[in-house]
Amino acid sequence: MKPVLVAHRKLALLALATLSAAAIGAGTLFTGALFTDQVTNNATFTTGTISLDPTKIAALNLTSAAMMPGDNTTGLVEVKNNGTAQLRYAVSQTSTNTDTKALYSQLQVTVKMHDTAGNTCTAFDGTSLYAAATLGASSNLVGDPTQGAQTGDRTLTAGSSDFLCFRVSLPLAAPNSVQGATTTTTFAFNAEQTANN
Repeated sequence: MKPVLVAHRKLALLALATLSAAAIGAGTLFTGALFTDQVTNNATFTTGTISLDPTKIAALNLTSAAMMPGDNTTGLVEVKNNGTAQLRYAVSQTSTNTDTKALYSQLQVTVKMHDTAGNTCTAFDGTSLYAAATLGASSNLVGDPTQGAQTGDRTLTAGSSDFLCFRVSLPLAAPNSVQGATTTTTFAFNAEQTANN
């Protein structure tokens, strides 16, 4: 009887060893090293800029003291695109009175392109962008600052400029009631991208 028991034990051990070897072989089959490859590429993204030159716009000087009926004041402004992308711009104005005399209802404003060589608007003979009209409390002078392309908007490529001449006049027909009156006007130059807009 003992020899049979030993034989069974040997068979059992042999079967167990075979199963263990098969399991180890299967594990090696699924966890073995694989050939791989990876290639990378770096991309850099930079946004463009929309920027009007603030120094050049600040140089517009239309301030006038002691205006008399029939007088006018004229100023030249360079509207320059300091950005890296094409832009469109519009010019609007808002006026306030520090008194109740409503001088802005008497003043006339005109805007023209500066087509003549030189650095003044004395000739004032350029292409008209805004015909003479009452200044009023607010108005669009060049184009329209509403988003998107509007009639009269001006377009500037990167680094380019427009030269505009502004003239504000007090007509000879101004009433006596505006003596000593003061109006303060803020000119707003609004720019936006043209790409996808």
